[in-house]
Amino acid sequence: MRITVIGSGNIGSALVTGLLREGSTAPCNITLTDFSQDALAPFTSKGIRTMQDNVEAAKDADILVLCVKPFQVCNVAKEILPSLTDNTLLVSFAAGITLDQLTEIVGKKPLFRVIPNTAMAVCQSMTCIAVSGNVNVAQRNTVLRLFSCVGKAMVIDEALMNAATVIASCGTAFALRYLRAAMTAGVEIGFRPVVAEEIIAQTMLGAAVLVSESGNHPEAEIDKVTTPKGITIRGLNEMEHAGFSSAVMQGILATYSVLNKYEKDANIN
Repeated sequence: MRITVIGSGNIGSALVTGLLREGSTAPCNITLTDFSQDALAPFTSKGIRTMQDNVEAAKDADILVLCVKPFQVCNVAKEILPSLTDNTLLVSFAAGITLDQLTEIVGKKPLFRVIPNTAMAVCQSMTCIAVSGNVNVAQRNTVLRLFSCVGKAMVIDEALMNAATVIASCGTAFALRYLRAAMTAGVEIGFRPVVAEEIIAQTMLGAAVLVSESGNHPEAEIDKVTTPKGITIRGLNEMEHAGFSSAVMQGILATYSVLNKYEKDANIN
């Protein structure tokens, strides 16, 4: 399986780094492009095929992943279209650009709208995938397997892609903002920043795995550590008095609203 990634920015680099880490795709079967040779140099040294020519890079791709900014994706799709075969699986990471919009450019080629997050680099992404109507089961499974290599992946209805973007992609930043706040408090109560970071990051990871693997509602796990008149419930109540849950929900809803407006107003011509 030959994979071409157009764009070596944060998200494109995360995908390639994750594929190298997971190991089932040989470096020689991965092509990465960027206009900057300096950006490509670290990947060239790892055996990745790198180039600055998107059209040339697209020629041999079985799966081609567009990892460029939303305002660039349609122009890049037009640029590489002559290099694509009828069987090339075209994947777009562009937030707010719909499958219908891309279909207007590339026609009936098998299209996938994918929202991952930067945890692909450590094979821990939550990746959501929407498929165009002309994608067959084998093609769907091929893309699902690819992104399962760099974390968890699921196919969802395209109508939910903006919601997935907010909680799975933006959600990384939201979670890390909690980590930063907890680190700051950890320093105030006695830890060096690097130690506080390690303790809190592992605590967050453990909590996430606990819920994911047990299938329990978060409140069920919270109840296990909130004893009557205990210190945990005191801390939780103080956070709620300060608007913790409300702030998280309002942040997510505000982000979702902006993304919906972007998609509605997007001009891809």
